[in-house]
Amino acid sequence: MHKLIWILWPAFIVGGVAETVFFTVLDPQDLQMIGLVQGWGRTAVYSTGFFAFWMLAAASSALTCFLQRTADEINQCPLSPLQRPEGCPKRDDPQATCSASHRQ
Repeated sequence: MHKLIWILWPAFIVGGVAETVFFTVLDPQDLQMIGLVQGWGRTAVYSTGFFAFWMLAAASSALTCFLQRTADEINQCPLSPLQRPEGCPKRDDPQATCSASHRQ
């Protein structure tokens, strides 16, 4: 839940700023004239634009959270010490990492 807040809250702010800047330059009626949002009202275009910018910013924040994981978090052995194979040198250490050859 904590990481979800780290992702969605900054993305919400960036989505609002991006929408403000985008629709300061472009009017929703300009988008209708070029055929992108035929028959949509201004509120629908503003709302869709905000959610699109919010989701784009959320994807960026989620990628940042994914890439900031440490090597220990990535390489942590998924098996409990008792489930590790007999020859595994890390069988007695619950905090150890296993190489790919020891995974089942």
